[in-house]
Amino acid sequence: MKSIKHIIVILWVIAGCTACSSSEGASKPAPVFKSSIPANNDHNVNLSSIIEIVFDEVVSLAPDHGITVNNTPASVESRFTKLIFNINLEYNTNYTIVIPKGGVINTFNVPLEEAVEISFTTKTAPLINEQAMEFVSNMGVGWNLGNTLDAKGDDETAWGNPKATKELIDAICLKGFKTLRIPVTWQYHMGSEPDYLIESEWLDRVEEVVNYALDNNMYAIVNIHHDEEWIIPSYEKLNLVKGQLGKVWTQIATRFKDYDEHLIFESLNEPRLIGSSAEWTGGTAEGRDCINQFHQANVEAIRATGGNNQERYIMVSPYAASSAQVAIDGLELPSSSNLIVSVHNYYPYNFALASNDYVTEWGTEEEKQAMDAELDRVYQKFIANGVAVVMGEWGSLHHNNLDDRVQHAGYFASGCVSRGICPVWWDNGNSGEFGIINRNDYIWIFPDIAEAIVAAIKE
Repeated sequence: MKSIKHIIVILWVIAGCTACSSSEGASKPAPVFKSSIPANNDHNVNLSSIIEIVFDEVVSLAPDHGITVNNTPASVESRFTKLIFNINLEYNTNYTIVIPKGGVINTFNVPLEEAVEISFTTKTAPLINEQAMEFVSNMGVGWNLGNTLDAKGDDETAWGNPKATKELIDAICLKGFKTLRIPVTWQYHMGSEPDYLIESEWLDRVEEVVNYALDNNMYAIVNIHHDEEWIIPSYEKLNLVKGQLGKVWTQIATRFKDYDEHLIFESLNEPRLIGSSAEWTGGTAEGRDCINQFHQANVEAIRATGGNNQERYIMVSPYAASSAQVAIDGLELPSSSNLIVSVHNYYPYNFALASNDYVTEWGTEEEKQAMDAELDRVYQKFIANGVAVVMGEWGSLHHNNLDDRVQHAGYFASGCVSRGICPVWWDNGNSGEFGIINRNDYIWIFPDIAEAIVAAIKE
């Protein structure tokens, strides 16, 4: 039997250790607010923005955290040092996030000692011009001068196509195409920071090709195309890219500010983060937010040049110009009128774009219904809500299956036109891929495909 003295010593040791432990826990600092996205009192926040609050250490939610958004219990989760909020943002709305005292705890169970409050306001809803629908209807069907002025190299022949001529564009017009999309790569004809001056000879050449179309009373689309090396949609590069885009579009827009409405600007081509796992599948929330900000910067630069650019139609695209649901849902139109959404769609992939494991037949009733559903998604997202759409790129690869390609082209083009979408066939000049006209002698290689497309505006 232990003596009473021995028991007292044990109790004293236990009490001392407990007090020591309590004292040690109490000495640990409480978590401290570090930053937030958006920043407190931020304005013009995009609806697709990430909403997060960052602390100086790993935190977790207290059991009854009491965190609110506009006085309503928040949908929030903790991830390492961050709280991530799930908020369905609406235009022109002020949001206030409140994390009360004790709302989060650190790994030592020490609670937040001071409440955190973050407020921000979302951007104003874009202005939709109902006349844009009629404008796009007048664009009819179009053709891309692909892999020419957008070639990565010193001049437009770098990818093997001959220089574009007026005779070529005359032939396109004569066939019945009313719109010429002119993809342009600028980075090989641009100076260094801070001015990023574009070579006057290159602007002259772009203008010359634009006039080939306008001389035929066609619509012409000019864009920034294969400049992915510097247009990087990440927060790290965001401000640098926006600054350069503003300089580049200011120069382009200034050159063309006296041209009439037949000239259309396309803000970007297929903006995306090259090499990322989500490069072609709709991107990340960060990537989509950056691209929305790029479009806003481009539109502001164009409008600021004055002249006819104040009302010129401008095309903007989702992440990678994709028609995937996550991409089109993530697109936010800039604050401006006279906007058109541009999407690209090579549907179905295994028939239209796959170079391996492809199929060569298309046209069953089931396949047509699937095509209708694909186009209806775009219609419901944009056109049904008053936003005009151009199908900036589409087509089918050549696999010695002309009859099926003709049927596919006719059904796709008619499906677009009947929904108010202008379809612009992607032609890269290669008859083994998407090329349908010989760019040297201007003879149609696949006249049946061309005629199936233009028939859509004759129906």
